[in-house]
Amino acid sequence: MKKIFFVTVSIAAFAFLLSFKISTADTTIKVNNDSLLYVGEKHFANMQQLTFGGDNAEAYFSFDGKYIIFQKTNPKEGINCDQIYVGKVPGPGEKFEYKRISNGKGRTTCGAFLKDGKHVVFASTHLDADNCPLTPDRAKYGNKYIWPLYSSYDIFMADLDGNIVKQLTNSKGYDAEATISPDGKQMLYTSTKDGDIDLYIMNLKTGKEKRITNALGYDGGAWFSPDGTKIIWRASRPKTEAEVKEYKDLLAENLVAPTNMEVYTANVDGSNIKQVTSFGNANWAPAFMPDNKRIIFASNHQSKRGFPFNLFIINEDGSNLQKISAEKSFDAFPMFSPDGKKIIFCSNRNNGGTRDTNIFIADWVE
Repeated sequence: MKKIFFVTVSIAAFAFLLSFKISTADTTIKVNNDSLLYVGEKHFANMQQLTFGGDNAEAYFSFDGKYIIFQKTNPKEGINCDQIYVGKVPGPGEKFEYKRISNGKGRTTCGAFLKDGKHVVFASTHLDADNCPLTPDRAKYGNKYIWPLYSSYDIFMADLDGNIVKQLTNSKGYDAEATISPDGKQMLYTSTKDGDIDLYIMNLKTGKEKRITNALGYDGGAWFSPDGTKIIWRASRPKTEAEVKEYKDLLAENLVAPTNMEVYTANVDGSNIKQVTSFGNANWAPAFMPDNKRIIFASNHQSKRGFPFNLFIINEDGSNLQKISAEKSFDAFPMFSPDGKKIIFCSNRNNGGTRDTNIFIADWVE
């Protein structure tokens, strides 16, 4: 029986990805002439692998669907902690070409395009130090799986040549996990500035912002619905006295243990908060599907041992759960192209028995 492989990488979802991935042999089964698919993956067609080697994740489309932004770590290439890259979506048979747009200093995470197609936002620790920030010693916490909430993270706007044109946050706490509204006017992000891990919406023109969540627990990885009327995110909600104490103790040290998360939705102003999933384990990386009604997310709720992670779709009211990926270790970070015709996600499939995580794109089949 293979064991879970724990490592420490960037904050937020990418760290979570790496902690659960396992080394697997290439067991993909050729289906309909597509060698990257597993039996049962009927919603994918014409799948392409975009990256080969290292840890590649959080790949998201530009507003016109022609480019993607993602983060990458690969010590073999001298990339010791996550940096942000942008590349053009390749056509059939074309090679995926990409370039780094972060400055290579510190650690970066959670990139997103602005609507003008000429700028991006991402979080970075580079103002604090050139080197990668230290990772927490898990032995100190009983080898519990934890994420570091680096207080040196702030969110920056940069052009596609990597020139930082604006610093968008400047709080003493963790500011990261930024995404942009469909009209391009607002930024949704996670911060610890008010003492908990909450969601905020900022007007990009004026800088004015509103706190969206107030319940105790981690709130992060949030996205707008395609029509801009709702938001969706992952959240933990400690309930018992012991859970609350553990959460607060870790938060006091800029840490969080994200092993129990569920999917939530709300109106864009933070009203009408609803819990979509109640599966236990980790249900995360959610996004609304192009119809603004269904939701796609990653989850390990079908396993007691923490893996595999697979992709699921579900109605907004929590009904009609469907498993759509069948990889035996890790599939996550699903996102649809703006026209709804393609899906991009990150996976351990086809990694030659290594622990590499790569980016895959496919046509979506209803």
